[in-house]
Amino acid sequence: MTDKRFNRKKKIKALINDPYYQPMKQREIGYLMQVAPEDRDEFVEILNELVEEGSIEVSKRGKYMPPSVKTVKGTFSCTSKGFGFVTVEGEDDDYYIHEKNMNGAFHEDTVLMQVLDDHPTSGRRKEGKIIKILERGIKTVVGTLQKNQNFGFVIPDNLRFDSDIFVSKSQCKNLTSGFKVMVEITDYGDARRSPEGKIIEVLGHKDDPRVDILSIVKAYGIPTQFEDDVKQQVDTIPSQIKASDYKDRMDIRDWPMVTIDGEDAKDLDDAITLSRKGKNYLLGVHIADVSEYVTEYSPLDKEALKRGTSVYLVDRVIPMLPHQLSNGICSLNQVCDRLALSCIMEVDSSGKVVDHQIAETLINVDHRMTYTSVAKILDGDMEERNKYEDFVEMFELMKELSDILRHRRHERGSIDFDFPESKIILDEKGRPVDVYPQVRNAATKIIEDFMLCANETIAEEFYWREIPFLYRIHEIPDHEKIDKLQVFLQNFGIYLKSSHDEIHPKEVQKLLTKIEGTPEEPLISRLTLRSMKQAKYSAYSSMHFGLSTRYYCHFTSPIRRYPDLQIHRIIKETLHNKFTTRRFSHYDAILPKVAEQSSKMERRAEEVEREVCKLKKAEYMRRRIGEVHEGIISGVTNWGIYVELPNTIEGMVHVSILPGDYYYYDEKTYSMVGERTGRTFKLGEKAKIRVKDVDMMLKNIDFELVEDEDYEQSEDGWN
Repeated sequence: MTDKRFNRKKKIKALINDPYYQPMKQREIGYLMQVAPEDRDEFVEILNELVEEGSIEVSKRGKYMPPSVKTVKGTFSCTSKGFGFVTVEGEDDDYYIHEKNMNGAFHEDTVLMQVLDDHPTSGRRKEGKIIKILERGIKTVVGTLQKNQNFGFVIPDNLRFDSDIFVSKSQCKNLTSGFKVMVEITDYGDARRSPEGKIIEVLGHKDDPRVDILSIVKAYGIPTQFEDDVKQQVDTIPSQIKASDYKDRMDIRDWPMVTIDGEDAKDLDDAITLSRKGKNYLLGVHIADVSEYVTEYSPLDKEALKRGTSVYLVDRVIPMLPHQLSNGICSLNQVCDRLALSCIMEVDSSGKVVDHQIAETLINVDHRMTYTSVAKILDGDMEERNKYEDFVEMFELMKELSDILRHRRHERGSIDFDFPESKIILDEKGRPVDVYPQVRNAATKIIEDFMLCANETIAEEFYWREIPFLYRIHEIPDHEKIDKLQVFLQNFGIYLKSSHDEIHPKEVQKLLTKIEGTPEEPLISRLTLRSMKQAKYSAYSSMHFGLSTRYYCHFTSPIRRYPDLQIHRIIKETLHNKFTTRRFSHYDAILPKVAEQSSKMERRAEEVEREVCKLKKAEYMRRRIGEVHEGIISGVTNWGIYVELPNTIEGMVHVSILPGDYYYYDEKTYSMVGERTGRTFKLGEKAKIRVKDVDMMLKNIDFELVEDEDYEQSEDGWN
């Protein structure tokens, strides 16, 4: 919509909703607003649009008036339990939609909703009723084909799309029941008819290796291939650097330099140098100069923005950029000349950055190190130390500076939730053979500390330059959630200091430090984390609550994150004095949209990664039904308790099979309480369980409690 049309629409809406307005017909409104003859068609279109979206109403006599009921536009989210919620832009709380008030809406539809209750009593949600579907959100569905003699239907994998999809006999072709397919919806049906669709892609049989993960990827709309125009651009990019072409760059190829990544990593976008500068440290964080190859508005750039991020799954990486870049010319591979954008920082003995330089550089990495190898060196492993003897001193200096930087962040109140991530090992057929927690070691902390230091340094400089930029922000938690957390903590004699409905991150950090090593630590840490908001991208600098810093951005991963690539362009234009008033306006206009798109794609990637992990964990436990293990109660809800095992797998004990009593959920203490016996099940307590059942469709694992009985278990507990 053009600005001119938008303003006209705004004025018409304001006129009809004015308290002194009297209902008028189309011609009368046009005369009053002095609509020119050449604009009459657009004027009528705008009136119709306003009626369609519920902003105004039109009577049987053709008179336009304000809506008789409050209506709002929003996005509908369906739950697997049948009801749903509508999210309205600019409002903090969603509207609850009862099943009877969904009016044929499906998950992710844009809807017009009538507000039934927007000032609910305490403990209740705002409520609405969907009166019109403005735009369908889901246009393709991935599911399992069930074939009958004369037709077929597809059962969606996405349980939020709560209807099977009819497909004709001709669509099924030679397929048999059990094939995973992608269906384009051609008719969304109604209360009497199921939706209809046509098969546009066959993914393979559900029992074929790795089809299960591919089905999740496709269901979330993540592209797995690059278009021809992207491939054509990639073909024009050289596979090697010719150093003589970059004489204007700062040549630091003789600096001792390493990358430190996981064993499986192929997209190496950050390298480190470190040396002494008198009593201070000279820390260099050298980041792949992806923007040299991915130019603005090129096919590569448009595709990278559309994807937003690389997606890391248990058996594959779906890259933001083609492999020729992400694993090739942009990856800081060992003993290869590469282009970089470097942040070279002088850090004093207290961890303060006292000076820094940002420069386009030419680099060459000496060693491709792994977290495991560096951790061994720091632990005194002589074989590793001898192998990299020329760099041992630098690794020890890295550990020294890392500790200083971490201590400085701790002093200002930075919060560190150290929950282990799951590592899932698959066999050649994609079946999970091992699941275990991936614990951070000294090397992972070194890279984390150095990247944070560079990200903060870059963000602070560009904030004070008052140049349009892309920041990473983490907003202050909602005071309602903090109030609930405080009520719970008082059960343990712990009090959080807050003022004016706000809390300082240092208070959260003090809390985590206070409970470290206590039996209550897992319980309180989880509840504290759940009280936090999610971090996101923004065109405006704001407090990053978790890091307790005013300035933060993502600068260090342009191969796999679009925001980093975007700010590299801004930095380079600044270095070359090309940041004109026109470019200022350009970035001022596009950055809010880039921030929104990047945050949205980040959430999508997280959901896909989470769904794939759930799938493989469920598959792993399916072969362990009947086994007994000990875990920790990790969640308590109205419908049961969740127990997490030492290998990070979580399952639920349904409230209906809790032993010997009728149990209810006590939200004040986050515990399940027996009505007759008073027995409680609390977060953080140990629990012995037996694997009862696994639902692969829902990816749910069911446990049952084992009480005071002998049982046999293998030495490692997983045979």
